[in-house]
Amino acid sequence: MYLLILAQIFLSSLLAVHSCPALCACTNGNSGMAELRLVQCSDSGISAVPINVPADTVKLRLEKTLISRVPRAAFFNLSELRFLWLTYNSITSIHPSSFVNLKTLRELRLDGNLLTSFPWEGLRDMPRLQTLGLHNNRLSSLPAHASLFLPNITYLDLSSNRLTILPAELLDLWFPVPGQQEGPVQRRILGLHDNPWLCDCQISMVMSLSMSLGSPVVLMDQLLICSRSLGQSGMLLTQAELSRCMRPSVQPAATRVISPLGSNVILRCDATGYPTPTLTWIKTSAYTDCCQEDILQNSDQLPRNLESFMQESPRVGVRWSIISLNGLSYKDAGEYRCQARNMAGISEAPIKLKVVGVTKLSRLPKRKFQKTPKSSSVKYRKPNKTATTTNILSLKENQILQNVTPLSMNKSQTDPNLTSKLFLIDRRRRMNLPRAKKKTQTSIKSARERQENSTTLLTERLV
Repeated sequence: MYLLILAQIFLSSLLAVHSCPALCACTNGNSGMAELRLVQCSDSGISAVPINVPADTVKLRLEKTLISRVPRAAFFNLSELRFLWLTYNSITSIHPSSFVNLKTLRELRLDGNLLTSFPWEGLRDMPRLQTLGLHNNRLSSLPAHASLFLPNITYLDLSSNRLTILPAELLDLWFPVPGQQEGPVQRRILGLHDNPWLCDCQISMVMSLSMSLGSPVVLMDQLLICSRSLGQSGMLLTQAELSRCMRPSVQPAATRVISPLGSNVILRCDATGYPTPTLTWIKTSAYTDCCQEDILQNSDQLPRNLESFMQESPRVGVRWSIISLNGLSYKDAGEYRCQARNMAGISEAPIKLKVVGVTKLSRLPKRKFQKTPKSSSVKYRKPNKTATTTNILSLKENQILQNVTPLSMNKSQTDPNLTSKLFLIDRRRRMNLPRAKKKTQTSIKSARERQENSTTLLTERLV
């Protein structure tokens, strides 16, 4: 079936490059120095998308027809198409590949149809698209992934549908957090009126931010109606008493953690905000203090979201989360970020984890201690004291000899009493050394007493 459609498109591009489809009107318009081909098909007898539209068509309008579906590659041969209007038909479904090869398309309008869903991923085939009109359809929800394909859309009309809530991803796209926007702020025009919005924080946030000075978003109609619950009568959003939105605030249990190699660590953070924020963990960088080769091999995988963590909300507006790291290795070291997100914005806090290794000390040789008896200290000290006593005695005897010698030199003859005294001193000096060795086992007190006795005896004899 797909090959048959491509064959028909190819034949139509060769045989009818300048022909006009049946029940359609083709005109040429001027835009500066170039001529633009305009094709308009507004007959109620048309029930399918024409396949013989001229290849040089710049603007195609299919309005008020019985077309109910847009098939795959319906406009493949219109590579120069810039404006495509499929308004006020009976379209209920659009194939995700319906807009293949529309690389120059700037404006797509699908107002006044019966669409209950839209293939947002099909916007990838229209990289230059800036205007998207979905007014007056039956859209009941906007998926979160729609924000991935809307960065270049500056005019988005979602009015007169059945939308009740806006996903947080769209609010992040329309109202970026200061400092996270790359390049200049892109201004957008949004049509959100005539939808049965729920009176919640999301729609209140859009309303208040769009009215602030320098807002990147301008609402087509600021009279938004919201209701407390589905089925209830709505009221003006400005009259509804809504809980005030609060941007998340993150508080980690610790900003720096140092843990040894092989240990277990639990990182925790707490967040507050309204609505209650959701928490995610992200590893943003690794340390290169050690094992640089192993760490640098995995550096291209950062930042990365961590999946194995736990979070819990004990009450409205509060949520905590923990992540457990078991058996730490050097690859676990680095910076972790706990990120909190709600409709009012995003906030995060860093936690730095450092893993330290255990250095192996060389074993010191065992010392061989000699066993000493309890009285060794006494025996070690006594010889010194005895020698000291002997030295003291010798000093005193030398003084006696010095005092005596001059007397002997003044006399012409030697005094027999003096000679006997000198003989006794010399004899005692010779006997001091062996006597000191024998007295090493005696007490200090007895040595002092003998010293005093000997000194007194010598003094008496000399006198």
